[in-house]
Amino acid sequence: MQNAVQSLKGGEFIIKETEAKDIFIPEEFDEEQLMIKKTCEDFLQTEIYPKLEEIDQQEEGLMQSLMDKAGELGLLAVSIPEEYGGFGKNFNTSMLVTDVIGAGHSFAVALSAHTGIGTLPILYYGNEEQKNKYIPKLASGELKAAYCLTEPNSGSDANSGKTKASLNPEGTHYLINGQKMWITNGGFADIFIVFARIEDDKNLTAFIVERNFGGISMNPEEHKMGIKGSSTRQVFFNDCPVPVENMLSERGNGFKIAVNILNIGRIKLGAATIGSSRKVINTAINYANERVQFGLQISKFGAIRYKLAEMATRNFAIESATYRAGQNIDDAYERLITSGMDSGKAKLKSTEEFAVECAIIKVWGSEMLDYIVDEGVQIYGGMGFSAEAPMDRAYRDSRINRIFEGTNEINRLLIVDMLLKRAMKGELDLMTPAQAVAGELTSIPDFNIAEDGSLFYAEKKILKNLKKAGLMIAGAAVQKLMMTLAKEQEILMNIADIIGYVYVAESTLLRVEKLVNLKGEEAVSGQIDIMKIYIQEAVDKVHLAGKEALNSFADGDELNMMMMGLRRFTKTSPFNIKEARQRVAKKLIEANKYCF
Repeated sequence: MQNAVQSLKGGEFIIKETEAKDIFIPEEFDEEQLMIKKTCEDFLQTEIYPKLEEIDQQEEGLMQSLMDKAGELGLLAVSIPEEYGGFGKNFNTSMLVTDVIGAGHSFAVALSAHTGIGTLPILYYGNEEQKNKYIPKLASGELKAAYCLTEPNSGSDANSGKTKASLNPEGTHYLINGQKMWITNGGFADIFIVFARIEDDKNLTAFIVERNFGGISMNPEEHKMGIKGSSTRQVFFNDCPVPVENMLSERGNGFKIAVNILNIGRIKLGAATIGSSRKVINTAINYANERVQFGLQISKFGAIRYKLAEMATRNFAIESATYRAGQNIDDAYERLITSGMDSGKAKLKSTEEFAVECAIIKVWGSEMLDYIVDEGVQIYGGMGFSAEAPMDRAYRDSRINRIFEGTNEINRLLIVDMLLKRAMKGELDLMTPAQAVAGELTSIPDFNIAEDGSLFYAEKKILKNLKKAGLMIAGAAVQKLMMTLAKEQEILMNIADIIGYVYVAESTLLRVEKLVNLKGEEAVSGQIDIMKIYIQEAVDKVHLAGKEALNSFADGDELNMMMMGLRRFTKTSPFNIKEARQRVAKKLIEANKYCF
């Protein structure tokens, strides 16, 4: 367990420094966690990969039987408390399961929907009677769960749902009427978490609905671009009678439940993209080593090596950020429990605390996976476009992740919105450091980023400057645009890009620094190259996003001054990124697998 006292609050990474010793890295998983990882890997190899075609064809009863087998192995119960039939493992252990199972294509979607948005609302918001009734059977897989929030005219604007819940004259049941769509596991779920509006309430209310209550009908399975094996149905409720005791939490608390559960869903989705990407990278490396053109293995060509190195770099970076945030959530949970908070509330509060990081990981993870599957197809060349080749399924399955759990556009807007709201509430002091950065713009610049002898001094200075760039632009945008900033979505997304790249780059640096302290520089030379590559790329991304933002709202002398500041804050020393990528690719090719 990391030292919880040292952990920053959610979002504080943009204004404070973190020490490498205070983060968790995946190389620190203990023997028990590695055994759980091996169980997941074996399950994919024996139960999922041999049946991918049958899964995609939605063979009758197959997904249910696979969920049953996962339940027997305990894969549905990892983070469920022991008193409800689970193993009571911490958040990062559940993230590890999500990571590995993420390579399981449509099965990964079914499992994640069940263990996450299908089960957690009851675990975190249910009363003891509800938890005792449902959680043990959900943990074992005896019951399968689905989550019913989205409607035809209610997607990103989740609280605008039209589904109604009306109390019957006897006061014993709510009658639910409405339509839900894109419901994962809808075809076989026994339990639905349904969001409906009572009378003219401002916010939705959540209900635990059993399929056998009646009044539930469905459209046929959706024909989707990807995740074809995942059951996706429209669900109709026609006077579906739900006992009053099956209201989840309080009346009007549904929107809060939806938002908080989505925080968990976002970081879990990011974790799943790591496993998905790792599988694609391995497949691409194998093919590049086998495919011969012009008398050489294509893995010997620079263009292919560039792709392999870049794929590995992005995966390593997202993995670094994901488990850093997961440990932050675990640490926050421990602090809240120590302070006397109820376990369920502490779980929610700890994840809510790091909602900014959850959104970053969702966006950067899903875009990382999209990049990797696209390059995977390219490495296969013409064969990559064949439905018979292994990249076909990965390519199609990836695309949904930028839409799941709130679109990436919505999540980018949320990143900035949540930070600014915390600043306005006094929970996060963004103004003081932003003003300090503004004062620097008129000072004599220090262009010296040479080493001072400390480990990764130059890279740490680069990151400090990138944070300054973000604070300068965000602070100026707030001052200039004030109340209209919320409507300037392009600028907000520029700022979100800066914040996200800072977080992922810093996470990568901290992981590598910790690895050097544990193993020595020579043993992790490939990881050092990866970190330096990612930081160089982050600098370029921050400069571009900053330039676009400043040109959108500033002008005259103010624009000139901030552009000078942006150039100062995105200045780096010369670095041969091509040679670094060559070294990374060489390690991948020699190992014939992802080896970082």
